Amino acid sequence: MKKIISIFVILLTVTFSAQAQKQNKKGTPEKQVQRTLKKLTADLNLSDVQQNEIKPLLVAQIEDRNEMMMKRKELKDADKKPSKEERKMMRKMRDEKEAAMDKKMKSILTNEQYLKFEEIKKEQKNKRKKKQ
Repeated sequence: MKKIISIFVILLTVTFSAQAQKQNKKGTPEKQVQRTLKKLTADLNLSDVQQNEIKPLLVAQIEDRNEMMMKRKELKDADKKPSKEERKMMRKMRDEKEAAMDKKMKSILTNEQYLKFEEIKKEQKNKRKKKQ
């Protein structure tokens, strides 16, 4: 009987720790920035100067994304859904922010790097659509 209980406790411990790791997969914003910058550096062969110029853009982008996720979560917790106009406004703001980011990236990257960056973005969008 003791063996069964100890096995059950171990099983529960492993299950809960796996779920906790799964929930915190993205990590802190600093880790997200480092991970994204590292991936971009590897994919686009960024110089140190380019990395230093891109890093603040990534920090702002991730902070903004986290803020938007918190707002959506608050609405969901309150069982409220945004109206059609609010959804249009949020989509418009997101598109404007994306266009501004693209403009800044284009000014930092070379033409070849920018083309590769656009290609990576398209692949990521396709990946997200397949998940849904």
